[in-house]
Amino acid sequence: MKFIKFLIVGFVFGIVLTKSEAVSWYRIYEMFQFQSFHMYGIISVAIATGVIGIQIIKKYQLKAIDGTPIVIKAKEKGSARYWIGGIFFGLGWGLVGSCPGPIFTLLGAGILPVVIVLFGALLGTILYGVLKDKLPH
Repeated sequence: MKFIKFLIVGFVFGIVLTKSEAVSWYRIYEMFQFQSFHMYGIISVAIATGVIGIQIIKKYQLKAIDGTPIVIKAKEKGSARYWIGGIFFGLGWGLVGSCPGPIFTLLGAGILPVVIVLFGALLGTILYGVLKDKLPH
């Protein structure tokens, strides 16, 4: 029962993704064809929300739910790993027509071919776990 709040947030997030059409293959296709601002608008709002949220956390030195301070480590300035990771992520997103985020939302909506995407995401996670010590970090 203590995880029910996370389940509720997950359901709400899934509904928002579905209603905003962020999980629509057609909307993703439009984005990669530069035919519509819809997805760019959603991504821009997400980035702005994240930036504002991080600034609030830093300014007010907010603490996590368990009382520990939230520490946000500085990222390296541009490096190959970000470019390589971004290319793989973008290619996967473009080829599949779905970001990994809404996999379970799409499954919940009854779009069963997403099982292949889920399998690929799990396989990629396992592959990363096996190769992570050999990759630049």
